[in-house]
Amino acid sequence: RASVGKPAPDFTATAVMDGRLKEISLSAYTSANHWVALIFFPKAWSFVCPTEIRAFSERLEEFLYSRSCAVVFASTDTELCLRAWNHTNEMEGGLGGVHVPLMSDSNHKISRDYGVLLEDEGVAERALFIIDPKGNVRNITISDADVGRSVDETLRIIDALAFKDEYGEGCPVNWKKGEAGLK
Repeated sequence: RASVGKPAPDFTATAVMDGRLKEISLSAYTSANHWVALIFFPKAWSFVCPTEIRAFSERLEEFLYSRSCAVVFASTDTELCLRAWNHTNEMEGGLGGVHVPLMSDSNHKISRDYGVLLEDEGVAERALFIIDPKGNVRNITISDADVGRSVDETLRIIDALAFKDEYGEGCPVNWKKGEAGLK
């Protein structure tokens, strides 16, 4: 089970990336000195999940270029299901071609390793793990299945963690990039 302050469980899995199937791994991201926002969602072809995935995809450059943070979405769906969902237009319930990786955890190993698998249902909880470039879990958020996460809050948390690492200072409530920290 993943815990804050501990090494994140490594993974290697197939993901849909820009319409193609590609093998990705946590170690490849962290060895390239990237932060990782690993975002579990319950299932494809649902109602809340596409709103999150589209929102994060629309702001992907803010993660990649401003924060050196990879964004990876993961579910227990098969890679073929995720690929079909991504290829299907929004009017028909699909994603319409998002650019964030959609990682398949169809064997449930990654969800189980991170402690977010709902065994009875065979799906992952709506969970977010922020992993630093050293491969350590720095933040965990688990939400109700019907409540989407905030892109702005995710960016704020990454900024706060990077600020703490660089300056050794804490970040008070509602802290934003550019504000003073606490010594």
